[in-house]
Amino acid sequence: MSQTETSNSYPTSARNQVKRRHDRGFYDHDTVHRILDSSMLCHVSYVIDGQPYCTPTFFWREGTKLYWHGSSASRMLRNQTKGERVCLTVAHLDSLVLARCGFNHSADYRAVMAFGTAYLVTDPDEKERAVIAMVDRFFPDRTASLRASTTQEIKATSFIAMEIEEASAKIRAKGVADDDEDYALPIYAERIPVRTVLGAPEPCPRLLDGVSRPATLDGYSEGRLLEDALRDAYFVEYPNG
Repeated sequence: MSQTETSNSYPTSARNQVKRRHDRGFYDHDTVHRILDSSMLCHVSYVIDGQPYCTPTFFWREGTKLYWHGSSASRMLRNQTKGERVCLTVAHLDSLVLARCGFNHSADYRAVMAFGTAYLVTDPDEKERAVIAMVDRFFPDRTASLRASTTQEIKATSFIAMEIEEASAKIRAKGVADDDEDYALPIYAERIPVRTVLGAPEPCPRLLDGVSRPATLDGYSEGRLLEDALRDAYFVEYPNG
């Protein structure tokens, strides 16, 4: 995949350019978005009065814009309402790598850093869409079957959005990579794959008689990879990506 900056890639700068191991850096939309859309948990970094903070939260993508939500009383949201610069990160651990020397022990991974200016979603139409998207992006069409959120519930929830100004993905997918001379050593080495796999659904014990699991949740079935379920759900909700 080309790493050349194009109209389908994020611009590179001193902020987002991968400094070490340039061959692992990617800036194209397809790679960056694929990693983002395979996750629901991110970490948002920001600074308040000179003190760095990093907050985990759920998020989703719409085009080149990211959304996340939280309590209206949270410190993170209170301090990201006036055009604060933030960095949002996502990481997938794919394997543990045991080499023939400590220096070459590593891990295979996929990660994204996205930079932009956060703003509080105040437009009523945009917030209404966000209230639906925070559920339907992960569980397509579910909102239509739920009790409607009350005015107080909506008031207690705030949304932050950020246009991705710059982003980079960094990927390691090579497994064991020892120095050539070390392969002759009688030392055991291996790659241990790491996957987040869905377990069997556990229905609420207080379900009313006759209430069954809807077919729209079939994507979240036992044995599937979580990232596959999340990515499939994304394209149901946003078929154009």
